[in-house]
Amino acid sequence: MADKQNTSGQISVFDATVLIVGMIIGVGIFALPPLVANMSASPAIFLGFWLLGGLVTLIGVLCYAELGTAFPGPGGEYRYLGKAYGQKLAVLFAWARGTVIQTGAIAAVAFVYGDYMSQLVPIPGGYSSAIHAAIALVVLTAINIAGLDPTKRTQTLLTTLEVSSLVAVTLAGFLATPAPSAAVTVATGTQSLGAAGLALVFVLFTYGGWNEISYLTSDMKDVRKNLAKTVAISTAIVTLLYLLINYAYLSALGLQGLRDSKAVGVDVLRLVMGDRGASILAAMVVICALSTLNATVLTGARTYYALGRDLQAFSIFSKWDEKAHKPGNALLLQGAIALALIVLGGFAKDGLKAMIEYTAPVFWFFLLLVGIGVFILRNREPEAPNPYRVPLYPITPILFCATCAWLLYSTAAYAGVGSLFGIGVLALGTPLLFLKTRKS
Repeated sequence: MADKQNTSGQISVFDATVLIVGMIIGVGIFALPPLVANMSASPAIFLGFWLLGGLVTLIGVLCYAELGTAFPGPGGEYRYLGKAYGQKLAVLFAWARGTVIQTGAIAAVAFVYGDYMSQLVPIPGGYSSAIHAAIALVVLTAINIAGLDPTKRTQTLLTTLEVSSLVAVTLAGFLATPAPSAAVTVATGTQSLGAAGLALVFVLFTYGGWNEISYLTSDMKDVRKNLAKTVAISTAIVTLLYLLINYAYLSALGLQGLRDSKAVGVDVLRLVMGDRGASILAAMVVICALSTLNATVLTGARTYYALGRDLQAFSIFSKWDEKAHKPGNALLLQGAIALALIVLGGFAKDGLKAMIEYTAPVFWFFLLLVGIGVFILRNREPEAPNPYRVPLYPITPILFCATCAWLLYSTAAYAGVGSLFGIGVLALGTPLLFLKTRKS
């Protein structure tokens, strides 16, 4: 079925770079470095993990760039899985993304926003975080429903503030008088392979969001020319920022101080600004969360739109507003599901942790299938015209698939009970496999 969207594209390389950087950079950079430090045998290895995370991310985005330029259009991974495995598996993925992966990620980021916003503006009653999370989701969904232009302007502002926040913390780390812990000598021992693997899990979680580029291909200007350039620029920016801020953490606190820190951003700012640093850091995290949340809301609804075009039962979500360049009904459905998850998560002890457990195994399972799909589609259509091919094939996609398989095992083996709920919701979508699709 032909796409009804404006094929000339509304998103430039700059717009897409802003969106991807905004989706990748998240609150994890203020929370996870101490965990990575505890699994690092030396400062050099600690920084090496962050560089390795950038390289793994680059491998992933290069694989996605090949698929995105070969099969541009709405739906992203939904489209790639349909081409590689058939429409029925793609439909199951759309269900998973709509009820587990994307909506769970939206709820998780919203909870981070709610946790830190509650420090600045507490709401009495015990549900302050969930209430703030719900308000942020409703407001950003409304902005996206207003159209692509206001969404892009909002994202540009938030990403600018987000990057500025990271730069501010980085400068504070370099300018601060080092804490006593920075002078502590850390004995360099043999790096445990198990510890290295777990460290990479946390690092890659911090780099999460890069795969959302696949949902912008139908909106990008000259996607076959610009997609690879966009993902390379975005990954380079994020990797550089992450290396700089982690080096600043080391300069201010030292590896042992970083290991002992419970709130590394607060500890660094406290060296420069005293106790005011805690409030300033909370405001920075709020900005980072809003930036990620807005971009994730934008890309997530494209899956419902693609599913609605292919399944008659969901055709109401295939309606596209040409003037505002957005799938209004799909955005409303996504917002309703994510809001329901926020309500449920509000009753959990830790809403963020519950949402991460809920999404992780399902996410890595389908990402692995996408990676394998690169091989399937290359072999099935070896002569198909494609302006971009992933470099160092087949080594690059093999590394990507191996990483996905290992992370799938890790999340399934070590995640909590939330992962079982995510897998259960995925199973509930199996009746969709028996619905008639509009195209083969």
